[in-house]
Amino acid sequence: MNLEELKRRREENLLAHKKKKKAYYLKSKMAKKSSAKVNSINYEVELFGGNFAAKLKEIAKKQKAHIESREELIQQKIEEYRQKKQDYYSANKEQRLEYDKEYREKKKEKLKEYRKEYYRKNKEKILAKQKENRLKKKMEQ
Repeated sequence: MNLEELKRRREENLLAHKKKKKAYYLKSKMAKKSSAKVNSINYEVELFGGNFAAKLKEIAKKQKAHIESREELIQQKIEEYRQKKQDYYSANKEQRLEYDKEYREKKKEKLKEYRKEYYRKNKEKILAKQKENRLKKKMEQ
């Protein structure tokens, strides 16, 4: 057996294994679907069987009651978050200021490099525009 024959056999075995695996998972998937009970909602009856507007009002009332019942808790959590944020910023003020300073310096360096590169690439175009502008000014005077 040569190397090509081994590669071919390996590929065939791998494909056969993948087919078996796929068949197994499809079979188990179908079994799960058939065993699971589907609790379907009949929207015709649900929406148009009764008073649709009354249903909407009932849902809105439930949602409003739920929000009102949790309002204090939500406000308390927001206040806790604000306090934690304020404590964190006051505790790490020096670190943040140092980081901000370093960040600004890096940005300045990147901008300088970008400008140098841009000018180097477009030097001829820029010089031509400047020359043209100078000629226009001379012509106007």
